[in-house]
Amino acid sequence: MEIEGLEIVRLELKYCERCGGLWMRTWGTEDVYCPTCAVEVLDLPIGRKRRKLCLPVNDRIDLKSQFEDWSGFCGEGGNA
Repeated sequence: MEIEGLEIVRLELKYCERCGGLWMRTWGTEDVYCPTCAVEVLDLPIGRKRRKLCLPVNDRIDLKSQFEDWSGFCGEGGNA
């Protein structure tokens, strides 16, 4: 027996990243909020991205030359 027009929808169990409740979402989608919280999140202001503060490569300090002689710190190996 064959049923015509049958559509199979794959679902997966997901927890809401806002309220922590469990809900079922369509398999393969990227939704992170349950339907109730998704509506409430739409009212929140959009945060702006923070810039990372990075020094240019030329301004980095080379600390290796200050501690080239590690013998005073490490001593002989194998003394654990």
